[in-house]
Amino acid sequence: MTNESDSDANAATTESTDPTRVAFVCVQNAGRSQMAYAFGRKEVSNRGLDGDIEIITGGTQPADHVHDEVVQAMTAVDVDIAGRTPREITFEETQDSDYVITMGCSAENVCPAGWAGENRDWDLDDPDGKSDAEVAEIRDEIERRVADLFDEIRGQA
Repeated sequence: MTNESDSDANAATTESTDPTRVAFVCVQNAGRSQMAYAFGRKEVSNRGLDGDIEIITGGTQPADHVHDEVVQAMTAVDVDIAGRTPREITFEETQDSDYVITMGCSAENVCPAGWAGENRDWDLDDPDGKSDAEVAEIRDEIERRVADLFDEIRGQA
């Protein structure tokens, strides 16, 4: 026979095993959000968090390809995103995310009123058309912010 407190304990155990979902969102999904996604996957791997944190990325109006200067900047730090393709993020994906991180661009086509989790805008410059040095600065700032976000998420666990 189970009592109400046993049921509550089982529910809490089930909830705590659900992965934390982080969505990196931008309009084109061709630069900043792709870098954040790649650094997020690297953090998951380096910290042994497979199954604990799920990373997704997408755009509200995805481009045809990831910006060349972004691919080059990531290659310079041994992260290969050459095979990545921008994709559209859905309302459902953002609604199911614990964190929705926008990159300083409008994500108005995905209504924030439906976001169940926390929304943050990192207000980063768009790397498209920027010099190698400028793109590297943006990349490094994204890498730092992703690491800080993972520190925060793990501190809450």
